[in-house]
Amino acid sequence: MDHIGVVGLSYRHASVEDVARFAIPKGELQMRLPELRAALAGAELVFLSTCNRVEVIFAMRDDLAAGDLRGAVFRSLTGRDPELGEAAEALRAWTGEAAVEHVFLLACGLNSAQAGEHEITAQLRGAWDTAREAQVCGPTLNRLMGEALSMASRVRRLSAAARPPSLADLAVERVLAHCGERRDPVALVGVSPMTRRCGQFLHEAGLPLLIVNRSADAAEEWARSLGARSMSLEAFRQAPPNVAAVVLAAGASEAILDEAALIALTKAARTAPLLIDFGLPPNVEPGAAEKLGLARIGMNALIEATREQRLAQLLRLAPVRAAIDERLERLRGELATRAIGPKLAELRDSFEGIAAAQVEELLKDELHDVSEAQQELLRRFATTLARRLAHLPLAGIRAAAAHANADTVDAFFRAARLQRAARASNAHTRKQDQ
Repeated sequence: MDHIGVVGLSYRHASVEDVARFAIPKGELQMRLPELRAALAGAELVFLSTCNRVEVIFAMRDDLAAGDLRGAVFRSLTGRDPELGEAAEALRAWTGEAAVEHVFLLACGLNSAQAGEHEITAQLRGAWDTAREAQVCGPTLNRLMGEALSMASRVRRLSAAARPPSLADLAVERVLAHCGERRDPVALVGVSPMTRRCGQFLHEAGLPLLIVNRSADAAEEWARSLGARSMSLEAFRQAPPNVAAVVLAAGASEAILDEAALIALTKAARTAPLLIDFGLPPNVEPGAAEKLGLARIGMNALIEATREQRLAQLLRLAPVRAAIDERLERLRGELATRAIGPKLAELRDSFEGIAAAQVEELLKDELHDVSEAQQELLRRFATTLARRLAHLPLAGIRAAAAHANADTVDAFFRAARLQRAARASNAHTRKQDQ
């Protein structure tokens, strides 16, 4: 696991504005991901960006340990060199087993603001798909992502009896409280996991919905499933209908509701609409909303509201934490074996080579007069014996590799190579003496 690492930041130690500085707009991912991979010395990578976190998951070659790449990530994502200590202050880094554990906790929702939420699973799967499309992922991260998402599926089964929490729950609570007995429509801007979840809950609560998206076809398709109306984002910006609230979670590099769009929205609404903004960066221009007296609830406010609930949710998810530890233990052994597989094969071949060389030396000298059938029997016996003698050290180092660091394992193989070289030198000296 030593070659796997993560660099990122989230709501846990950074503001939404800080997270936004490191986000890559969705439309630029295919172009930017190869550049990010080059900045990380060709490492495999998956780039995850959500409304409250940015994570760069990477894997170096098997023979290279993952180092602290915060400086390289900072430089690639912001386009400038960090000041002294700036990258370490802005970003967090995990390497080895801690990085793998972080990815598992992430996939299962235990690192989310609403512990146990399921939206992150779909977001991580989407990030993995994007990385594969951009050809920046590889066998190590494919395996890790597969394991993490499989673990997330298991979590869903463990918590199937209870509806998983989500930031969408908080958004829906505030929309319902704002609407009261009124049944004016609620606009959902962007077809994302967050807006879909809000839409489902609001639909179940009996509120009429308006689906808004940059692509009118995507909006219309989702609207049909909810019995809702739909319209394009451009039409909504120019001539919005009366709505009681707007929930936004659209991927964009700048605000999609600026002052002009908010003025049009205010004029069309019977009462001032509530704005729930999941955007990163914000989908609603904060200064314009404040100037017009519109209530805007952004990610910082939503995340703050989850802090009191988090401890209780984590206690409820204790079985999930235990399941993650179990999966980590198994993956540790499998990845360690994969990493040292070629070296184990080399060591096994060395045992067989030494035994074969000794037999050939005997057949040339003391046993030169035995028949060909007997010679072949001796050769097969030597190979079998070498394999049996090699089994114990090979099994031992395979088991130790899961718990020892890469330097310890490399030291073992270096010593083994030196000993093999010494034996070969001694054999050559004896032959010359004879």
